Amino acid sequence: MQYPPLLKCNSAAEYRSYFENNYCRGPITTFDGIEVRFRKRDFNHCFFDSVRTTDDTFSIKRSERMMWIKAALQDSNAELHVGWDNNKRRPTTDRRVAIVNKNYVVVIRMIGQKKAVIHTAFIANERALRMIRTNPKWT
Repeated sequence: MQYPPLLKCNSAAEYRSYFENNYCRGPITTFDGIEVRFRKRDFNHCFFDSVRTTDDTFSIKRSERMMWIKAALQDSNAELHVGWDNNKRRPTTDRRVAIVNKNYVVVIRMIGQKKAVIHTAFIANERALRMIRTNPKWT
């Protein structure tokens, strides 16, 4: 699947505006019929990096790939796995992880039979990819 070019904006505010205008106005349907909803507050989780301090850092690298989220959700060739629950320290079927373009990851959280919300999206390193791939395939 051809992925969109990187999104180039001048500021975090412009990226936020793009996100709200293109993702928060209605669900995006995955290739297999799951309606994924986006809330304005999801911007912070998807486009900021945790830096082990009280503040997170806005990530241009993650934000430039904003248009890839929709493409990944609609990519029938995505590598799909069951997600991980950090609190219970085990795989959980209420999260679906899609790996596309070798290392781009989109995680959705299921809230119903065919309904979900975005959880996060990021560029994964090799360690993260290995960990994701230890979880069962999504069926």
